[in-house]
Amino acid sequence: MQEPVGFIGLGTMGSAMSSHLLRAGYAVTGYDIDPSRLEEHVERGGHRAASPAEVVTDAEIVVTSLPSAAALSDVLRGDQGLASQPKAGLLIIETSTLPAEVKEEARRFLAGHGKTLLDCPISGTGAQARRRDIVAYLSGDEDAKARAEPVLSAMTRNWHDVGPFGNGMRMKIVANLLVAVHNLAAAEALVLAEKAGLDLPMVLRAVSDGAGSSRMFELRGPLMARGNYSEPGMRTRVFAKDIEIIEACAAGLRSPTPLFSLASTFYRAALAQGRGRDDTACVHAVLRQLATGDEPLGSAR
Repeated sequence: MQEPVGFIGLGTMGSAMSSHLLRAGYAVTGYDIDPSRLEEHVERGGHRAASPAEVVTDAEIVVTSLPSAAALSDVLRGDQGLASQPKAGLLIIETSTLPAEVKEEARRFLAGHGKTLLDCPISGTGAQARRRDIVAYLSGDEDAKARAEPVLSAMTRNWHDVGPFGNGMRMKIVANLLVAVHNLAAAEALVLAEKAGLDLPMVLRAVSDGAGSSRMFELRGPLMARGNYSEPGMRTRVFAKDIEIIEACAAGLRSPTPLFSLASTFYRAALAQGRGRDDTACVHAVLRQLATGDEPLGSAR
C-alpha cells in the first residue's frame, strides 16, 4: 500500500486521476461539493472527507482538480480549507487550468501557512484521462517536485518538468492554443470531405495514417463523423474558460494569435447554439450548418 493521498475535485478529470491512484495502491481520501461524486469515489474504493481540511487528516500530499479560481480560493481559504489545517509541510499538486497569476497568488498564500503548491496542469481530455493517456506539466519547487513524482507517474502517461512555478500554466496555454486550432481544422477537413462525397470512416482511416493527421483529428474525428458530440471529453462551456485564459495571456504578452482568434469564434458560436454541454467536437456542427444551410448534426445540449 502506498502513502495516503488526498484528492479534491472529483469531476471528469479528477475522478479519472483518483481512480488511477487507487489502482496503483494509494489510499485516496476525496472531497467534492457534489455528494454523488463522493459516493462514486467510495464505490471505487476511496475514502470520503466532509471538507478540504479533512482530506489531509492522514495525507501529506493532496491533488486538486477544480473548475475555477473561485473554487480554488474556497478550497484553500474557506473555514474548512486547506490553510485551516495546521499540518506543516503539506504538498498540494494543483492540476487545474487557471490563470497563472491566480496560481501564483495561491502559492504565496500557502507558503505563508507552511505549505507548498506545485503548478501542474494536465493536457488531455476526459476520455484520455480515463485511459491514463494524459500528460502533466510540472513546475515549482525542486524538492516538492521530487515528492510529487510517484503520484504523477501513477495518474498520467507522462509528465514534464517545465521549470519554475507558473511555467506549467504557460505550457498548458501553448498546448491548448494548438488544441483549439487543430480541433477546428479537423472539423473543417471532415466537412470538406463530406461535401466531396467521401466516405467519412474511410477518411478517418486514411488521413490518420498520413501526414495530415493530428491528435485532435484522431480523438475527435470519430465524434464528428458520427455527428454525435454528447459524450464530452471536454465540454464546450469548460473550454470557453480556457479560451479566455489564452486570450488574456497572449494579449498581455502582445503575441499575435491570428489562427486562434479565428478559431475562438466558432467555439463561441457553438455556445450560442446551446452546445455548452457538448464536447468541443461540436464545432463540426457549426461548420456543417454553414456548409449546408441545414440544421447541424447532433442535438444541442
